[in-house]
Amino acid sequence: MFSTESVLSLDHADIYQGTKLILGDVSFQIHKGDFAYLIGRTGSGKTSLLKTLYADLWLQNGKGFVAGYSLDKLKPRDVPFLRRKIGIVFQDFQLFPDRTVEENLRFVLKATGWKKTNDMNNRIADVLMQVGLGTAQKKMPHQLSGGEQQRVVVARAMLNEPLVLIADEPTGNLDPAVSDQIMKVFQAINNAGTAVLMATHNYDLLNKYPARVLRCQDGQVVELAG
Repeated sequence: MFSTESVLSLDHADIYQGTKLILGDVSFQIHKGDFAYLIGRTGSGKTSLLKTLYADLWLQNGKGFVAGYSLDKLKPRDVPFLRRKIGIVFQDFQLFPDRTVEENLRFVLKATGWKKTNDMNNRIADVLMQVGLGTAQKKMPHQLSGGEQQRVVVARAMLNEPLVLIADEPTGNLDPAVSDQIMKVFQAINNAGTAVLMATHNYDLLNKYPARVLRCQDGQVVELAG
C-alpha cells in the first residue's frame, strides 16, 4: 500500500442497467497502489460495476469518486477527461486491425490531446517497453499472438499514466501460460504505483497472485477476508 489516498470509491451506490437494479448499496475503496480482484458468476454485475466506474453507465443513487471525479455529479462533457485518468483493458482487444501497434497507440495519444511527435514517440516506446514489447512498434495486430495483442492493449491503457487500471476479464481469452505473462505485467504496473481493479473468473490467478478480493453476489458487493 503506497498511501491512504483513495483513487476510486463507491459509497452506498446503486448500480443500474437501464431501470434494472443490478447491485445495491455498494461501498468500497481502492487506494493508490492497491490491487483488487472483482469476482462473481456471469451475470452477477461485474461488468455493470466496471462500466459505472468509467461512466459507460450513470451512477443513479449514492456517491462515487474515480480519479478526482464525482460520478454522481458527472456531466457528459467530463467523461473523456475522467477516462484519461484511468486505464481500461477489455477482454476483446479492440485494436484497429489496419494500423500498426505504434499507430494504434498514437491514435489514443492524439485523441487525448498530445501534440508533439517527439513526445508521442517517446511515450509509445516507454509503454511498449513496460509490457515487454519494445520491438513490436511496426507490427500489425494480426502478426501478434493473442497474448502480445493483450499486452498492446495494456500498453494503450497506460499511455496517459492512469491512477487506476480497470481490467474486465483481461485473461479471459488467453491460455494459462499467457495469462501468467499478462498477470506479471499487471503486477509490474501495480508495483510502480498504479492501482489495479481486475474482474476475473480465473480462480487460479487468485491463488497464484493473492490480493484483495471483492465479490459480486446476490445483488451486493462483499469483500472477502484475506
